Amino acid sequence: MKKHFLILLAIFLALSFSACRGSNNAQQLELTPVTSAAKMDAGAIVEAYNAHRNVPQVQGSGVVVKVLKDDTNGLQHQKFLLKVSDDITILIAHNIDLAPRVDDLHEGDIVDFKGEYIYTPKGGTVHWTHKDPRGNHAAGWLEHNGKKYEWYLK
Repeated sequence: MKKHFLILLAIFLALSFSACRGSNNAQQLELTPVTSAAKMDAGAIVEAYNAHRNVPQVQGSGVVVKVLKDDTNGLQHQKFLLKVSDDITILIAHNIDLAPRVDDLHEGDIVDFKGEYIYTPKGGTVHWTHKDPRGNHAAGWLEHNGKKYEWYLK
């Protein structure tokens, strides 16, 4: 856990340092305003995390801090960690049996999301980031590089 925290801290500091240097590359120009938006959008998640409760529908954005290996047990899920506030990183568990995989996803990318938040002591998980074929859950989605990932049109 300490190693994971140190890695996340190093990534955050590197991104902050790069943004402060005033470089004109496109990724850094895009990160600053979207990171601020992620902090504003994270209100429901911060509140739920502090109260140790689940929320049936949250929406926000964050910075990818780690792309994880797919979970291939049962229904397949694309997984990655998303920093949504200074203190909270969430796991995104995106069902790739029901919705397309997020293309070309890398650390430092911005991802917008809508889905169900489940509290965990590590920050929480957002899943149901797609339409529910049975209609029991509110429809969610992910958006990355202007493309929305929510449902296979079969």
